[in-house]
Parts: sequence; structure tokens; C-alpha cells
Amino acid sequence: MTVLLSRVGSLRARLPIDGFLLLILLTVGIAALLPARGGVAEGFSYLTTLAIGVLFFLYGVRLSPREAMAGLRHWRLHGSVLAATFVLFPLLGLAAQLIPGSVLPRQLALGVLFLCCLPSTMQASVAFTSVARGNVPAAICAASLSNLAGIVLTPLLVGALMSAHGGISGRAVVNVALQLLAPFLLGQLLRRWIADWVIRQRRLLSVVDRGSILLVVYTAFSSAVVAGIWHQLSPVSLGVLVLVDAALLGVVLTVTSLVPRWLGFAQPDRMTILFCGSKKSMASGLPMATALFAGHGIGLLVLPVMLFHQIQLMTCAWLAARHGRRAAETAAVEARSAATERALVVRNAA
Repeated sequence: MTVLLSRVGSLRARLPIDGFLLLILLTVGIAALLPARGGVAEGFSYLTTLAIGVLFFLYGVRLSPREAMAGLRHWRLHGSVLAATFVLFPLLGLAAQLIPGSVLPRQLALGVLFLCCLPSTMQASVAFTSVARGNVPAAICAASLSNLAGIVLTPLLVGALMSAHGGISGRAVVNVALQLLAPFLLGQLLRRWIADWVIRQRRLLSVVDRGSILLVVYTAFSSAVVAGIWHQLSPVSLGVLVLVDAALLGVVLTVTSLVPRWLGFAQPDRMTILFCGSKKSMASGLPMATALFAGHGIGLLVLPVMLFHQIQLMTCAWLAARHGRRAAETAAVEARSAATERALVVRNAA
């Protein structure tokens, strides 16, 4: 047993498997064995709505619009990130709707489209940009701006794109947008008085963030189990979904790598566009799904989001480390070259 745990720990150290994703998988397992039913399910539904309100209130408190607006000085960089997040991704999501239902079930295809409407991540975008030796201040601004824009743009995109594919009505999107915006704007209004205290409560914030997501997952997958929709998901469909998510990430990584180079961005800025423009936020996505698709079974809808989350972490961790090593090697060569030039100048002066 000790040897087995040691091997698992060694594998965990080599692969960037998100520990929180393991908690989500455990929650899915609990929902499969002990799903909430009847009055208990209704109670969890109300609790989930409350948790989402608290979550977006805290988003409003923590996100500084002043910092995001100050970052607009790099409008070409931020425009590139927003274009990748809210234009390129949705177009690819629409393309995924062309996959026959016999290959990718309709609910999963809509889940891919919903995934493509989400904003970028905060922590992962900034962390990977830092590892790759990119422009970290610009990454903070870009990720903040993406999340601020996503509060409005994600519900609008979902309404515009998914209503055409039988996903959700436009009126429901407007109502939910208000449900998400109201606590967010309240957080923005109260930010000047409570932001410092809230930001200091990192452990509490982590519990609220992750606890609300786990609550959403349990409620969503309980509903899926009770409705029996898991019988619709075959191993082949799951494999196709993994391939679709991987292809989606691959295309966006390619575009956000090549286009900024053609546009003449400096290397640090290219890293910011690459890692901020290729991410999708599970932390925002799961609560938004619960609010946007209230009354619908969302178990299969959020599965693409959770799979994409792990794929992007593993792929971008490797990619960021690779770019970081290249940047370090380039810096070392430049430093040696500069030292050589200084030595020559001193020698010639002597």
C-alpha cells in the first residue's frame, strides 16, 4: 500500500493533475451513489442559488475596475485576448455543432458551445504567464478585464448562440444576467469599504469559491443521475468529447501563438496573449451554467467544461515551462554577450 501511494504521489508530482479536480470527481462519485432527491434536491437548489449570489458578490469585491481600465493602455494586447476569448472560441463552438449527434450527443455539443462562451481564468492565466516569463502585469489586467466582460458577454453569447440551437431562451438569459450582475455590482459598490478585509480572508475565500463549485457539481450531477441521462453517455461519446476539447485547445493555442507574432508583439506580450486567450474559467462556468440553465439537466452540459479545465492545465503547464526555459536560455546568452562586449570595451580603453 505504501509503495502504491508513493507511486501515485510520484505520478502526481510529474503530471499537473489539479487536486481540486480530484475533489470534483469525488463529488461526482458521491452524487452517483447518493443523489439528492425530492425535497432534499429542492433544498440544494436554493442553497446553490444563494452560493452563486455570494460567489459573484465576492467577484465584485475582489476585481478592481480601476486596474482593468488602467491596463487598457495596452489596448492591442487586451483586444487580442478578448477576441480569442469571445470571438474565436464561440466560432469554434459553433463549428462543433456540425458534428453529427450520433458521434457527439446534442447535450455534449451544447456543452462545448457553452464552454466557448466563458471568460478566461484568473489564477491559471497569470501563473502560466509568469512561468513563461511573459508580461505579468498585463496578464493580471487581461484576465481581470476578461472576467469583468464575461459577466455581461457570457449570458449574451449564450442567449444569442444557444437559443438558436435549442439551448436557452433569450428572456431567461436576460433574467439570469440580472441575477449575476446584481450581486456583482453590489460587490463593486461596497468594494471601497470591505475589499481589504475580504482580500485578507484568503482561506475563507477559497472555501467559498471551491465550496460553491462543489455544491453546483453535486446538485447538477444528482439531477443527472435521477433523470437517468447518464445512460445517454457511452465510452465512445466520452472519448469523442475529450478529442473535441483537445482539438479546441490546440486550435486556439496555435492561433494565439502565431497571430501575435505576425502582429509584431514583443515576446513577453505574446506569452500573455497565449496564456490568457486560451483559457476558460471553470470557476465562473459552473455557477453560470446553474443560473443560466435553471430547470434543465446540466450534468452533461458542464462535462465539457470540467474536461477542458484539466486538459488546459496539463497542456499549458508543459507549454509554459518550455517557453520559460527558452526565455531563460535567451537571457543567459544575451547576458554573456553583454559581458563580452563590456570586456572588449575595457580592453580597448586600456
